[in-house]
Amino acid sequence: MEKYKEVIEIKVEEKDKGKRLDAFLNEFFEDATRSYIQKLIDNENVSIDNKSKTKSGNKLKGKEIIIVKIPEDEVLEVLPENIQIDIVYEDKDMVIINKDPGVIVHPAQGYYTGTLVNAVLYHIKDLSTINGVIRPGIVHRLDKDTSGLIVIAKNDIAHVKLTDMFKDKTIEKRYVCICKGNFKNIIGRIETLIGRDSKDRKKMAVVTENGKIAITNYEVIDSVQGFSLVDVGIETGRTHQIRVHMKSLNHPILGDAVYGSSSDLIKRQMLHSYYLKFNHPITGKEMVILGELKEDFKDVAKRLKLDINKIVRLQK
Repeated sequence: MEKYKEVIEIKVEEKDKGKRLDAFLNEFFEDATRSYIQKLIDNENVSIDNKSKTKSGNKLKGKEIIIVKIPEDEVLEVLPENIQIDIVYEDKDMVIINKDPGVIVHPAQGYYTGTLVNAVLYHIKDLSTINGVIRPGIVHRLDKDTSGLIVIAKNDIAHVKLTDMFKDKTIEKRYVCICKGNFKNIIGRIETLIGRDSKDRKKMAVVTENGKIAITNYEVIDSVQGFSLVDVGIETGRTHQIRVHMKSLNHPILGDAVYGSSSDLIKRQMLHSYYLKFNHPITGKEMVILGELKEDFKDVAKRLKLDINKIVRLQK
């Protein structure tokens, strides 16, 4: 009997009436490739109202129950790829990379090439083994379309200590984002529970129960009519935390189609991890690492006339 990693039940809503099955599933599983969705359908891992003989082009009626069975991960060989990466710091214990937007951190559903791990395997020969072949050296992650600083461990001792530091909140992480609207409070602290959105499983949301504590501190550092440049520090690291919290203030991040709306200005959320402060996991020396803003972020800020030079830490 085949084993599955996860079995997901999806209730199709009236607003989805007329959509193709494959297009609907691509929207639902935002990190999955079209080929992966096609494979699920072809292998009869997708059923509609208990009918497993489905086709990609099946049109939805708006009230179906779709069951998706996610197979166990295949045992994979993740291959090195000569993909350019921006290394901002490296020693014998760790490397810190300023990740480009559009890059997935490690292989996942349907994404086995073109990830940061594929690039790291090419450029860095020694990596920790704690997370196996799929995530060698990966201590934490950023969303695909969030750019900025990622810490990679080069040995298991450094990996364990870095993981504990993230868990114990002894690593200071700061982001900068461009949000829609103008804030009433220039400085604020958001403390809520974050959990799965009850209406949309692929999203996270501020919830009143069955969530995890999430704490975000923010400061508006520049604003123009309808837009704000915001410096954000997080005390916790929940999935999509900053994006969810900015939405909860009715100031979604520009370009965030999941928690706000798409934008003609940019095709990805304007969120960048630019600052890390922590003690070196082996030597104990204080480290302050800065990750320069990506060109698309600079371009949007310039067009909106937001002054990125007001990001004080980035100028140090």
